Amino acid sequence: MAIKATIHKAQLQIADMDRNVYGEHNLTIARQPSETDERMMIRILAFALNVPADEIRGKLELSKGLADVEEPEIWQRDLTGDIVHWIDLGQPDDRRLLKAHGRAERVSVYTYSYSSAIWWAGIESKLVRAPRLAVWQIPHEQSQALAKFAERSMQMQITVQDGGIYVSTSADSLEITPIALKTAQV
Repeated sequence: MAIKATIHKAQLQIADMDRNVYGEHNLTIARQPSETDERMMIRILAFALNVPADEIRGKLELSKGLADVEEPEIWQRDLTGDIVHWIDLGQPDDRRLLKAHGRAERVSVYTYSYSSAIWWAGIESKLVRAPRLAVWQIPHEQSQALAKFAERSMQMQITVQDGGIYVSTSADSLEITPIALKTAQV
């Protein structure tokens, strides 16, 4: 019998001063057995950094993630089902990213491994024809520190100001400084 996903709950209070997005979001995360704490927490962080100010163009949703390789980790779909924003994690290959670029208005990737620089050097030149693609690197030490915040039930405050991200819980806090490897031209 296959091991089932573990359910985690996250209550996020988001204050993104760079985009003027503020609000509280309750997430239910189905963490697959093969997903690490680090990956799950990067998924939560990517959600917080991309949640839209309103739901006019659809709301941001966690997808099936690792359970369905045809879907992104997070996506925003409009009322017609068209993909407004495709968000992937880790080190997806260039074919997947170009396919996503053809299906979505915007594509974002959040990479967090210590080998991110090697991965990026290998595919960067293949993605020059993807102007709506943004690639962000979360420094490995910071993503490892964020993984320590993982619990079955979490309450986090996420503040974004001047490109810096401040994550805090009742027990700890962390500053994350993402590095833009590629910015979208939209």
